[in-house]
Amino acid sequence: MKSTLVRTLGFFKPYWGLLLISALCSAIVGGMDGAIAYLVEPVLKKIFAGKDTGIFLLVPAGIVTLSVVRGFARFIYDSTIKQAGQKAIQDIRNSLYASTIRQDMAFYNRKATGELMSRMTNDISQMQEGIGQVVTGLFRDLISAVSLMGVIFYRNWELAIISFVVIPATAYPAQLIGKKIKNASGRSLNVMGGLTAILQETFSGVKVIKAFGLEKQTIASFQATNLEFFRQIRRYIKYESLAMPVSEAIISLGVAGVVYFGGSQVISGRMTPSEFFSFITAMVMVFTPIKKLQGSYNVLQRSGGAAERVFHLMDERRAIVDRPGAADMGRSSGRVEFRNVSFNYGGEPVLRNISLVAESSRMVALVGPSGGGKTTLVSLIPRFYDVSKGAIFIDGLDIRDVTVASLVSQIALVDQETILFNESIANNIRYGKPGANLEEVAEAAKAAFAHDFIQQLPDGYDTNIGDRGLRLSGGQRQRICIARAILKNAPILILDEATSALDTESEQMVQKALDNLMVNRTTFVIAHRLSTVLHADTIIVLEQGRIVESGSNDDLLKNSSLYSRLHSLQFSDRNAGNPSDEP
Repeated sequence: MKSTLVRTLGFFKPYWGLLLISALCSAIVGGMDGAIAYLVEPVLKKIFAGKDTGIFLLVPAGIVTLSVVRGFARFIYDSTIKQAGQKAIQDIRNSLYASTIRQDMAFYNRKATGELMSRMTNDISQMQEGIGQVVTGLFRDLISAVSLMGVIFYRNWELAIISFVVIPATAYPAQLIGKKIKNASGRSLNVMGGLTAILQETFSGVKVIKAFGLEKQTIASFQATNLEFFRQIRRYIKYESLAMPVSEAIISLGVAGVVYFGGSQVISGRMTPSEFFSFITAMVMVFTPIKKLQGSYNVLQRSGGAAERVFHLMDERRAIVDRPGAADMGRSSGRVEFRNVSFNYGGEPVLRNISLVAESSRMVALVGPSGGGKTTLVSLIPRFYDVSKGAIFIDGLDIRDVTVASLVSQIALVDQETILFNESIANNIRYGKPGANLEEVAEAAKAAFAHDFIQQLPDGYDTNIGDRGLRLSGGQRQRICIARAILKNAPILILDEATSALDTESEQMVQKALDNLMVNRTTFVIAHRLSTVLHADTIIVLEQGRIVESGSNDDLLKNSSLYSRLHSLQFSDRNAGNPSDEP
């Protein structure tokens, strides 16, 4: 917990100027609390014992003046410390997002999207609340408590000891309850992560839910998880609500002792009523910041659980990193070689002893039954994952010996899942080349046969395409993705079933765009529709993670092989008027 707190406070270092201003103003606020308590005794003495009417007339003006000065100092204090807190939280959120977005694909396979969203929103909001309350109140309440304690010990050290002897007794229950609060808060955040995951999945898959009439089951699942969240948060509420009454009950023992012994001293004449009143005033005032500090401790425990989750995610080590001395590979010619490559995932073999060469500007098609490892094979080229054995070379360079940034700059990807973002068409295409001007964007769109339909949209290239591009048809979305790949102008191209989800008319248009994209590029094509790869330079047939056949379409058809059977099944279905997307 201590290291988590120190790390959190470390994000405040860049804003020491704001903290300094806040500390000075908090010293004024806290010091004035002590001054008010101290002045109670001499003012009362002069008014009631000395009959000083002049002092009496100045008291109301003094009260107003002190309140104005204290209020102004508190305003400066609160505004500066809260600004520093917000800036620190902003930096934490930026760091968490940056570290998360840089993670490798295996990380995203392990983590649910909803869980990551929960860490980025709910957990950081919990931290923000903790920083807002703890840091905001720390200086003010601590200085106020110290100044008031000084007045108390100055007035009567014996009564001061009686009043404060009970404070250490509050430490153990406060620590015990704080630990319970932290654990309950952590469990509630875990359940909230699951709740966020359900929201993300159901809203994304609402079409399937409605198509299969699963609204009732989905609602029941959400309600069950929401109930579990309530059960966890109820524990937190119970412990947080218990903290202050326990503390006040223990403190009341000290107050009772002061009233008894102090009253006895007044009766015996060893202490004047004005001195006792001043002492009581300071004592009552000092317990307020002390209770606030104890409340801040509970908030700190709650936010500490969230901070641990945030920093744990932030500290996740990446598997795919640059080796020491990794070089920039420059622009490659596009020659790719797999040399005895094997890949395991989760202890299970996915690819076994793969060796193949894709010469520059040639087309290599990957076909075979589902689950054969086709997508995994092409995912190794941009190092979405690292090989378990063997090596992959581009222009004779082991891809692990070059920087990841220079490697991915050599590769363009067009996936069966059209990934578009909720912004303009132009900006979606610019993902291929950030900073490209509109003329370059339009040229890429023309090559992808997308320019004409873009021009017909209300705002042309400035048209916002909505969440995941749902305002466009499937063929239009795919052509936007192709335009993005054309704009990148990478020497190596990966097409992962880029036309599998399209109707015949859209497929023909997209295939024309793909033909433009593949010119002078080394292309890896994964296709269920064998008609799209008949003219490939090399066709690789994968089954159960192994290359079982390779060659041109004509060579493979001459043999009684898996490819020949797949070809016969698919084209016989088409000839029978029952086209199939699956071989």
